Amino acid sequence: MNLLPLARATRPSLPLSTAAAPLRSGKLSAYGGARIAQPRCRHAADLSASAVAAETPRAGEAPAPSVTAEEEQFDWLDQWYPFAPVCDLDRGAPHGKTVLGLDVVAWYDRASAGGEWRVFADACPHRLAPLSEGRIDDKGRLQCVYHGWCFDGAGACKFIPQAPALGPPVHENSKACVASYPCVVQNNILWFYPRAEPEYKDVLQRKRPPLIPEIDDPGFVNLYGIRDLPYGYDILVENLFDPAHVPYAHKGILRRIRMEDPGRVDYDKEGGGPMQMKTEEANVEGFVSAQERGFFQFVAPTTLVCSPPQETPWVLLVFFCVPVAPGKSRLIWAFPRNVGDWLHNISPRWLYHVIQNLILDSDIFLLNVEERKFATAGLDNWQNACYVPTSSDSMVITFRNWFRKFCKNQIGWATPQVDQLPPIPTKDQLMERYWSHVVQCTSCSAALKAMKALEVALQIASVAVIGFLAVAKGTLVQRAAAVSTAVLCFAASRWLANFIQKNFYFQDYIHAYK
Repeated sequence: MNLLPLARATRPSLPLSTAAAPLRSGKLSAYGGARIAQPRCRHAADLSASAVAAETPRAGEAPAPSVTAEEEQFDWLDQWYPFAPVCDLDRGAPHGKTVLGLDVVAWYDRASAGGEWRVFADACPHRLAPLSEGRIDDKGRLQCVYHGWCFDGAGACKFIPQAPALGPPVHENSKACVASYPCVVQNNILWFYPRAEPEYKDVLQRKRPPLIPEIDDPGFVNLYGIRDLPYGYDILVENLFDPAHVPYAHKGILRRIRMEDPGRVDYDKEGGGPMQMKTEEANVEGFVSAQERGFFQFVAPTTLVCSPPQETPWVLLVFFCVPVAPGKSRLIWAFPRNVGDWLHNISPRWLYHVIQNLILDSDIFLLNVEERKFATAGLDNWQNACYVPTSSDSMVITFRNWFRKFCKNQIGWATPQVDQLPPIPTKDQLMERYWSHVVQCTSCSAALKAMKALEVALQIASVAVIGFLAVAKGTLVQRAAAVSTAVLCFAASRWLANFIQKNFYFQDYIHAYK
């Protein structure tokens, strides 16, 4: 499928298929769900749906995509979903994540020809222990560490230690294998298709994940990142389609160039102003919106691309929005650019993530509260509860219209989900970075490990210098120099500890003092 030609065009259009059949979506039942067919080796779950915010359009606001009674609704299970950037996946260990309500595990099958990534259901068929807590054995198989069962790249069980060698081959029973999902690496991101039935084995020949050519272009450098977020998929997408919030919610981090507004004499110091936006195309596959400084394109359900005008240096903002569970989502980003490559080559990725995580932290609390207030007001009453009178809100309204028209304000979860938001977290839980980002990022994990080692080394050095002073003789100048060294080492260790805490664990963002 030839997707996202927008990066080299000044006026993008919605993706149309050339290499594969057009996107098709199966009809959802009137109750938002349908029974999934039996997958190979494992029982499939019921397709459930969780209600999310809805709207009632008003006159004069962004037009909703037209839809007829016969038109197909968006099929959440007939889509590709990003698992993680390959640079953040260790080939020597399995990695578990939840996507669309599915618990899945990705692992590198080095036993296959050339080596391939695999995505399985994250449950051993023996006693349903998570395979993501397992290991890759010496034969290159995925091993469950609960009882040692081993699986090959196709999901077939190859070894059950507890089964006698001369007994019946119980490992060959279909109940012993694990569901394997179609997957592919594209744009250096591992994608998977959330259906394991045999008829979907070759789904890649019919449709592919969205393709962003600039990410693979050798003339571009790229920056990847990933973070789990404590609010739902629709809140995440809505927020990314709202550039007007940037100078206010991210004050002190990001700054928006002030837009001229004829007749205005009172400008605030944040630089906010009117933003002209217009939705040019909208259908079940997504929509395209034009604004003063480029285009936004939404390729449903995961991909958002912000493309500047062609005459400006190329810096694309590519976001992949992953529904995880009610009240939970995941953001994967890629920022390809063909400027500043020298800076990219000398700067570690974790240094960029320090700023990018601070950006995400600065509106996490706002969005978590907003989602709960939407639920309280009534999820089918979004636009009556919100006053959105300016063109700056047009992309938000367009997304809400798309979500209502083509999804009936529901996410088609792959497993049954409780239609309820998680318990209200504390602010330090909302903004924690370690589990939501650091453990998922190879660059930040390595930096944290190195900084902790340096912190310990500085503390040891300060103690060692003091000990040396206690037993050694020297001039007053030498002893003063040694004391100064000890103090500097201790102070540096305390500064480093504070830096680690703020950038890898938790840093509050208080808007009143920005």
